[in-house]
Amino acid sequence: MAYNYLGLVNDINRRLNEVELTSSNFEGTKGYYSLAKDSVNSSIRHINQEEFEWPFNHREEEEVLVAGEVRYSLPYDCKTVNMNSFRIKRDDSLNIITCKLKVLNYEEYLDKYIDLEYNSSTLVRGIPKFVARSPSNELIFVPSPDKAYEVVYEYYSKGFDLTLPDDVPTLPEEYRHVIVEGSMYYVYLFQGDVNGAQLSLQKFEQGIKNLRSLFINRTEYLKDTRVHY
Repeated sequence: MAYNYLGLVNDINRRLNEVELTSSNFEGTKGYYSLAKDSVNSSIRHINQEEFEWPFNHREEEEVLVAGEVRYSLPYDCKTVNMNSFRIKRDDSLNIITCKLKVLNYEEYLDKYIDLEYNSSTLVRGIPKFVARSPSNELIFVPSPDKAYEVVYEYYSKGFDLTLPDDVPTLPEEYRHVIVEGSMYYVYLFQGDVNGAQLSLQKFEQGIKNLRSLFINRTEYLKDTRVHY
């Protein structure tokens, strides 16, 4: 069975001995089948909300800066952004090499550089060296760019709801059973099967625990920074 929205819903249907859906009748479902579809998305949302930085929700974004513009919006699906990942991309036409931006505290930006937002002079513009994040989750580049530099950075998305039959979750396919167990919890509740719901919930929570152990609880190596003479 294909690993997509349709395939996950049919995983539920097979467990309950229900007629499986096809791509032709998937969108017009009602009753139980609509609940099964909603349950898949509820399960995926639950998984995505369990951690801020699931590796399978990692994204790389590119932002083309506008001369004289200091503030920029984060992607609509951004949950957390890696402030240490910002770099200006090499561009031979602009005669610049790739360079990493330093993180600037927002309060320090207000103290030292806030006039950049209101100063229209081209003399204060240049290649950005710092990036800050405002309380409203806007990105701020200092100094104000003088050219259309391309900034690359990394963030973790909130995830998304599946809508079309061929939509594929970000969770790797080998863990599709975790999505299905979470879905079964909601379906069993709908059917009034409390025991079945509790059993699926236990399996679902154990599945999330295993995902956390595999993807989150890692021991990074330590780098020796001592200077040896």
